[in-house]
Amino acid sequence: FRKMQRLFSVVPAVGLSFLARFAGEKFYTKDHEWVDESGLVGISDYAQKHLGQIVYVDLPEIGKEVAQKDTLTAVESVKAASDVFAPVAGTVEKVNEKLRDNAGLINKAAETDGWIAKISIKDTAEFGTLMNAEKYADFLKTQH
Repeated sequence: FRKMQRLFSVVPAVGLSFLARFAGEKFYTKDHEWVDESGLVGISDYAQKHLGQIVYVDLPEIGKEVAQKDTLTAVESVKAASDVFAPVAGTVEKVNEKLRDNAGLINKAAETDGWIAKISIKDTAEFGTLMNAEKYADFLKTQH
């Protein structure tokens, strides 16, 4: 970790974001979606806690093209239905088939096994409009 920290301290800001993406970092929206460098998309742990028990996920169609902030899909919980917006533009390549029979997987592992879709990212520059984990944690402190 210290070696990585030293590496990041000498890399310019643009290079840092490039390296961070390939280190597996997630980026978050103010609407509590996340995307990682591979294009996996899901909702944050914060979002799943506020939704309550998730009972259904309307998985998007493979091949669906979305612009950043377009509705990607929807999730339904015992409390409400909620749209899930695309954190970045791209095309749906794959969906998490496990969610068809086990939507509650999002409640158990929202930011790992509970991913919703994998999209091919159209423009990696859009990561710059999102929050990294540290900024997202700060953002959550402002939520009531």
